Amino acid sequence: MSAVPVAPHPASAESGPPDQRFALLLTPPPPRAAWRVVPARVAAMCAVELQKLLHDRTEIYTRAVQPALWLLIFGETFSRIHAIPTGGVPYLDFLAPGIIAQSAMFIAIFYGIMIIWERDSGVLTKLMVTPTPRTALVTGKAFAAGVKAVIQAAVVIAIAALLGVGMTWNPLRLLGVVLVVVLASAFFSCLSVTIAGIVLTRDRLMGIGQAITMPLFFASNALYPVALMPGWLQAVSRVNPLSYEVDALRGLLIGTHAHLALDLAVLAFAALVGIVAAGSLLGRLAR
Repeated sequence: MSAVPVAPHPASAESGPPDQRFALLLTPPPPRAAWRVVPARVAAMCAVELQKLLHDRTEIYTRAVQPALWLLIFGETFSRIHAIPTGGVPYLDFLAPGIIAQSAMFIAIFYGIMIIWERDSGVLTKLMVTPTPRTALVTGKAFAAGVKAVIQAAVVIAIAALLGVGMTWNPLRLLGVVLVVVLASAFFSCLSVTIAGIVLTRDRLMGIGQAITMPLFFASNALYPVALMPGWLQAVSRVNPLSYEVDALRGLLIGTHAHLALDLAVLAFAALVGIVAAGSLLGRLAR
């Protein structure tokens, strides 16, 4: 009686040659293209910031106090005395975009403190050893600051609307407001990270941040038209990115004459320069 032939066992990964069994472990995956890495890191950083805000909403409310005071006290007072000519636009309407830009700048300009905290806690070192490009890390941080600034801007817009400021609610114009706020906040946050990479300590960064925020604010067109400034202050205003942000916000929100193409070009260029400068100093900050 002949033996019945046994069917061969199906081939498995364990029975193959060692170079095939451990190919996935020994061969690193192909590197991802930069155009895929940067958006992924930006989205991750923005998600982290949103999670922080969801866990602690008090930051939104406390940061809304100062813009509300500017609109309620400064805006209402100067609207009554008509001390600043605004070309037929109510002063409160003229002021509201400037306060939106100011509140967004105040959030972003101290963003370097968070980078120093991450350095001290060891988080920045862990991020630096990943294959993520430094510019991608900085870009993610910058646009995460933009997310927080947009939320703050929405709160200020709501306060301004309650005070009777005549603003447009066109969705396309509001999307333009989001773009302007994000680009400006990206620049100011990168400026803060650049300063942090130079001074390396939170105390020095706080001092420098407090020293430059109000000059940036008063040397812009947030409170008064550029034509009312002395000549030297007009020159400073022309190189101040906050002036271009306010000009764009006024054109988008209240419909005044604005140079939107120039404003967006300047803000985009400033954000790009800020990302490059902050990325070049990120390694020094991590050491």
